[in-house]
Amino acid sequence: MTQSHRPLQCEQHFDALRQWLDMEGEAERQRLDERRKVQSSSDAERRGETLLDLEIRTHSTGLGGRYLLTLQKRRKPDKLPWHRFKVGSPVLLSPESDNSESVIQGVVSDRNVDSLDVAVEKWPTGQRFRLDLSPDEITRKRQIAAMKIAENAAGRLGQLRDILLYDRVPVFESPMEMPSSESLNDSQQQAVEFALTAQDIAIIHGPPGTGKTTTVVELIRQTVAGGERVLACAPSNTAVDNLLERLVNAGEPAVRLGHPARVLEVVRNHTLDALVEKHDAWPLIQEMQREAEQLSRKARRYTRGRPAPGQKHQQRQEARDLRKHARMMERQAVNEIIAGARVICATVSFDFSILEEHVFDLLVIDEACQSVEPGCWVPLKYANRIVLAGDHCQLPPTILSKEAARAGFAVSLMQRLAAHYGDHITRQLTVQYRMHEQIMQFSSDMFYDGRLTAHDTVRQHTLNDLPTVNVAHDSPVVFIDTAGAGWNEELEPEGLSKLNPNEGRLVLDQISELCEAGVSPSDIAVIAPYAAQVRWLRQHSVYDRLEIDTVDGFQGREKEAVVMCTVRSNSKGEVGFLSDSRRMNVALTRARRKLIVIGDSATLCADEFFRNLLAWFEETGKYKTVWETTTDTDPV
Repeated sequence: MTQSHRPLQCEQHFDALRQWLDMEGEAERQRLDERRKVQSSSDAERRGETLLDLEIRTHSTGLGGRYLLTLQKRRKPDKLPWHRFKVGSPVLLSPESDNSESVIQGVVSDRNVDSLDVAVEKWPTGQRFRLDLSPDEITRKRQIAAMKIAENAAGRLGQLRDILLYDRVPVFESPMEMPSSESLNDSQQQAVEFALTAQDIAIIHGPPGTGKTTTVVELIRQTVAGGERVLACAPSNTAVDNLLERLVNAGEPAVRLGHPARVLEVVRNHTLDALVEKHDAWPLIQEMQREAEQLSRKARRYTRGRPAPGQKHQQRQEARDLRKHARMMERQAVNEIIAGARVICATVSFDFSILEEHVFDLLVIDEACQSVEPGCWVPLKYANRIVLAGDHCQLPPTILSKEAARAGFAVSLMQRLAAHYGDHITRQLTVQYRMHEQIMQFSSDMFYDGRLTAHDTVRQHTLNDLPTVNVAHDSPVVFIDTAGAGWNEELEPEGLSKLNPNEGRLVLDQISELCEAGVSPSDIAVIAPYAAQVRWLRQHSVYDRLEIDTVDGFQGREKEAVVMCTVRSNSKGEVGFLSDSRRMNVALTRARRKLIVIGDSATLCADEFFRNLLAWFEETGKYKTVWETTTDTDPV
């Protein structure tokens, strides 16, 4: 289809996506500028996107000649403050004493309680450093380029584009029955069989704990068994690594594309870099690179005697020729590895130019709802068919630009297609393997039409089933109402985030009760909707292994017990972004055996979602007031 014959809807759709990308880029740049203008350590670090007063504790070289720096706090080396830096996050490293040109781009390769590992291409100058999350302009440009190609595409990419923009109806083959797998339940089996019949696109909808990744792995295995190749993607490096690890454990070797520093160590042996180093040609490539470096040093070296005419020029030319030949051999090794791979794994916005000559029978995008739509267009040109897997009833993509989010940028490709095509292209998984059935029930009724069932292995499991645990009144769910206690929310000093210290003390009392009953702190999570409350709780908690984070930090995670505080308590009935029901769905479905929710019903009931939630707690008899708790917290 030529540009002049494109449907107007196509042009308008991509124009809107480009506009939203520009708005998001501007929001990221403004946030970075604001962070770098703040001088106070406590203010700069409040949002979790900056760390100050860092020093290089240790360093090593490797991963393609990059420096790996271990950064920790200079004055408080035992613990980092709460932050949003994750493995794979693009960052800017700069000396604190100089805000000018001494900024180095890097990538977080590992995170610990007391330190961050950052991979950089060159050694930083200075003694004390700051680290900032970086706007990802390269990814944005890659997405814009991919959409331009799709907008003007003919052939298979043009057909897929038309389906994704509703100009063509997805086609399915007659149902095919595959061999029954003991590792799949009926809904998983049906989802795999359905996805295998899709000639264009299918969606696997996986609510919390329903084994979505298990299903995706089996789909990939069945596709490969049929002699086809698969490109398996996800929005984040962590999600890609999780998928890769599951594939490898299932006996399906795969090749991981991407910066080695962004890849978890457990799967690093499957990266393209690591596989090239195992190639038969690698020793020769290394030898040629060493010889080229020696020749370059000779050409640069000063000597007392005058060198023969043209000698240094010849040495430099020989070094260039050696490097050129080494690169050629390296490219040949890369091509052989990729050509022989049945499964390639990468993030959706990876630079796929290395795959230019390859077409994959199936593109699988796991956790598709966590990617903005432009991200999903990047790998599309390499695929004949698409399967999107995720849950549009959980967290949407993270959007900084509120204006872009309101306009539609927060609607993922999967959510948009599921809303338009419905059951024609979608199969939902219905058996969950995480939660006690009472913890599951509200979300099942509210988000999944009551279709979820708890597997026998988890249906009635409680904390008291764990070794050495003896919890009195071991109810799987409970709501503790603080209405009337006068525990009003507060605005963090000089900040925009909210906290509720009284509620925080009750949270920590509940944690202490669980730990005294034998529950390990590492099996407990505290979820708070506001970063200020997270900081307050971390500051006052006595348990090092207790995880305390925002809702976003626990997406895809689970713990034996979860204590969730809602923070909001005011006379106006304002709940802020607690009104995002998808975010609350995530928070309510992280617990396996025990869920405790704490909040002010008088405030929360102003929101319809919380009215329904509180009514459910009351109906199930799992509701009590703060005065009924056995803690020492004294309501005022």
